[in-house]
Amino acid sequence: MEGSRKSYFSGLIMKIHELPTPCFVIDETKLIHNLEILSEVEKRTGAKILLAQKCFSCFEEYPLIGKYISGTTASGLYEARLGKEEMGLENHVYSPAYRSSDIEELAEICDHIVFNSKAQLKRYADKVKNASIGVRINPECSTQEGHAIYDPCAPGSRMGIRACDFDDEIAGMVDGIHFHTLCEQNSDDLETTLKAVEEKFSKWLPQMKWLNMGGGHHITRDDYDVERLIQCINHMQETYDLQVYLEPGEAVALNAGYNVTEVLDIVENNGKILILDTSAACHMPDVLEMPYRPPLKNSGLPNELAYTYRLSCNTCLAGDVIGEYSFDHEIKIGDKLYFEDMAIYSMVKTNTFNGIPLPSIAVMDQNGDCRIIKEFGYEDFKNRLS
Repeated sequence: MEGSRKSYFSGLIMKIHELPTPCFVIDETKLIHNLEILSEVEKRTGAKILLAQKCFSCFEEYPLIGKYISGTTASGLYEARLGKEEMGLENHVYSPAYRSSDIEELAEICDHIVFNSKAQLKRYADKVKNASIGVRINPECSTQEGHAIYDPCAPGSRMGIRACDFDDEIAGMVDGIHFHTLCEQNSDDLETTLKAVEEKFSKWLPQMKWLNMGGGHHITRDDYDVERLIQCINHMQETYDLQVYLEPGEAVALNAGYNVTEVLDIVENNGKILILDTSAACHMPDVLEMPYRPPLKNSGLPNELAYTYRLSCNTCLAGDVIGEYSFDHEIKIGDKLYFEDMAIYSMVKTNTFNGIPLPSIAVMDQNGDCRIIKEFGYEDFKNRLS
């Protein structure tokens, strides 16, 4: 009735090229590869690594993830519930501001609750006594280039307490300090940030039980300096007798997902334009927000290979364009294309603008066999707004 394909595809084992489109595919082989790296960091340092659910919250994989790392971190009540229900390990939460109606439940399901301001800390500290309490700091040390939207240390930032506003009263009310300043960065930027943290907050660090270094650590990227990360962790733990936490999201599922899409049409306007059944606006919004050019399997830069196309989408938004790609063969209507690194952020940011269907979600095991774990239909679009 709702146009769902669930009754047909549910339970079937398929190869990736046989999946209905559009479809997100989680590659468990690559996911496990990432988790093994993160687990090794935990073992060598004693630090605890938490999955940042804002980046990846496909809880089908939480039992697997929980075998390798220590738990989850949340940006609010719903993510905190998800981490508690589906992974059941350490469960942390941070929000720029909490609603009074959420605090009681957060206190019951979270091990750590991190506040963003002195006002929120004083308002709610007595209500969360069963949790370990922390505050987010702003070390005012920007290390990012080109992505100001993701820089919490930029002037005017609402994220965290600056050193000039931190005091003994705050320190006496908390067990730990949290900072999150990185975005897709290497451990040299963490080292730079830690120097700023020590310079500005060393007075209070010896009083703390833990230090949470937030997310943005691209630990599982090929060129990431893991040894420097380990040195950073060990330095802070040994110098200040702290338990260190890290909250990577992308590093957990980096390069561990695909968006499979089909070419619906090809039009001509100063070059050939492919119209796909996936959408940047609906299914890969970071393409337009950052912006960035997502990797596409077996493709090249414009004019690098023999056939160049602009890849566009089936919404009414004229700017719903993914980018220009080249191929070594001519693309035809009905061909399937495979966007890569699609497990992180893309899946959690999907929407149904224009009534465009949400992609199905599939898992691909270590044998290359795929099974669909979630499908969406008309009712998912309809019931969002009434």
